[in-house]
Parts: sequence; C-alpha cells; structure tokens
Amino acid sequence: MKKILLVDDHADIRKLVRMTLEFEDYDVHEASDAPEAVRAAGDWQPDLVLLDVMMPGEYDGLEACRRLKRGGNNSTPPRVMLLSARGRALDREAGLGAGADAYLVKPFSPLQLIDSIAALWSRE
Repeated sequence: MKKILLVDDHADIRKLVRMTLEFEDYDVHEASDAPEAVRAAGDWQPDLVLLDVMMPGEYDGLEACRRLKRGGNNSTPPRVMLLSARGRALDREAGLGAGADAYLVKPFSPLQLIDSIAALWSRE
C-alpha cells in the first residue's frame, strides 16, 4: 500500500482529500503546516507528499518542498505534488523549480487528484 502525507492548513480540505485517497486504498497521514510536514516525512517516509503551497507559519509549501527534496536522513526523497490556488505559469514554474514532481491547481475534482497521482506512479 502506498503511503501519502497530506499537508494543508485547512482541516476541511484535508478531510475531503483524505476521504478520496482512502477510497483508493492509500495509507494517509496528515500534517497541518510545512515544518510538521518535513518532520513527519522524515519519520514516516511517505511515497508521496501532497503539499499545499500557501500556509501560514515558519515557512511555506515551496520551502517545505525544497527541504523534502534535499532528503535529509531519507535515502530517497518522496515525490511531491504541490496543491495551490495559484495557477499562473509563474506559480507553476516556482513550484517545479522548488523540486515538485507535479503541480495541481485548486479547486480540483477527486478524479483529477486520483488521475494526477496515478500519472506520478506510472513514471516509476
């Protein structure tokens, strides 16, 4: 079973995405901010991190993506899909430049999310 770390500062969004992912039989853990996400990824070593870009706190999703992709203690950094309401080309470029493997613009449908994740797995 693939492990997915879901990171968003809005509990209602996490709940909706979690329900979608669990229906697809993924093992899902949650984090509510970027520093928590980096710590959780180091401890749990997910296959994929679904990471909101705009979050309050010490640093945002872009910086968390950079830190996750550096790997730290993990032998293999997780794949990262950024989730953002910002959909301009410049925003996508910034996300991919931070190391993201994919960028999905909010709002998205459950089917779009599942298809985007499946596309990442197919690259293995």
